[in-house]
Amino acid sequence: MDMSFQGIWISMGPLAKGIFLLLAFLSIYSLGVSIERWWNYKKAKQQSVRFALEVGQLLKQEKLKEAIDLAKKYKNSHVAKVVSAGLLEFAYEAHGGSIAGHDVVAAAERAIERATMMTVADMKKGLGGLATIATTAPFIGLFGTVIGIIHSFEGISKGGGGNLASVSGGIAEALWTTALGLFVAIPAVWMFNHFMNKLERFQVEMSNSASELLDYFVKKQGASRAS
Repeated sequence: MDMSFQGIWISMGPLAKGIFLLLAFLSIYSLGVSIERWWNYKKAKQQSVRFALEVGQLLKQEKLKEAIDLAKKYKNSHVAKVVSAGLLEFAYEAHGGSIAGHDVVAAAERAIERATMMTVADMKKGLGGLATIATTAPFIGLFGTVIGIIHSFEGISKGGGGNLASVSGGIAEALWTTALGLFVAIPAVWMFNHFMNKLERFQVEMSNSASELLDYFVKKQGASRAS
């Protein structure tokens, strides 16, 4: 029997071919998600660093409007999204948008929390798919292994014996699907954990930025009341 991939593919049954194609699709999908998330996370990191440096100078100069406009330039920055939400709410409340007795800082804090949750949810896009692929790909490959073993027993029953030629096709089919299942799952697990670690760091950065911004609002509100 031809033991090359082409030969094994020809000997595969329809179900085994379907499993093989499914695993190949999952591999391509996980690769696409990984590249897309890597690129977006890279832009988020770069833009957040630049935004943090620039917005700090504007806030020191009490230029809230300019800080809000600056955040619009960094659309991929997770820090900019959170800071922008707080600045917009604080500026609105501080300029007559609030009712008497309303806590302006608390309103800004709630706006920041909403923006943080939305940003985290947006940055998690695709990661659920990676986790699903990482979990299910080995079992799909195992299913292909079972199909290959069944194919081997069919060869034995048709050949009337247990010689190597009658079982080699099914065994090769089983090993190929097992290997492909692991080939798909291992990178997916690695990439999922990598992106989740990145996301945790992004959440820490958003939390720190929110805390610093709220401290700024408290000081600004205290100064306005004192005057």
